[in-house]
Amino acid sequence: MKISRIDHLGIAVQSIDEVLPYFENTLGLKCYAIEEVADQKVKTAFLKVGEVKLELLEPTSPESAVAKFLEKGGRGVHHVAFAVEDGVNEALAQCDEQGIRLIDKTPRAGAEKMNIAFLHPKSTVGILTELCEPQK
Repeated sequence: MKISRIDHLGIAVQSIDEVLPYFENTLGLKCYAIEEVADQKVKTAFLKVGEVKLELLEPTSPESAVAKFLEKGGRGVHHVAFAVEDGVNEALAQCDEQGIRLIDKTPRAGAEKMNIAFLHPKSTVGILTELCEPQK
């Protein structure tokens, strides 16, 4: 697997509207996109810090993974997303060969027209890891 960069940090929040003023007014960042990803049951807001994006994740349903994360006392960084140059399918195959537990066996559509897949934190030193690439 060839990782080219950190694409984004996913940050779980109860309400984008409540936390966005901190990022925009206090830190001086600018939200450039808000999008709902219905199949993941989240609303996202994106801000850029240099080349790295922050993705604020607000659950739109109590059944979403982000809602469950928040319910368990999770708050703040939810996942780290790495851009892969050799494709998410190839990266998943390599991880599977190495015995890494896959949440997604095949890529799925994510925000910002990305193909994404997650690796289970029980196999990734406790860090929920997302692999991503632009959709073709």
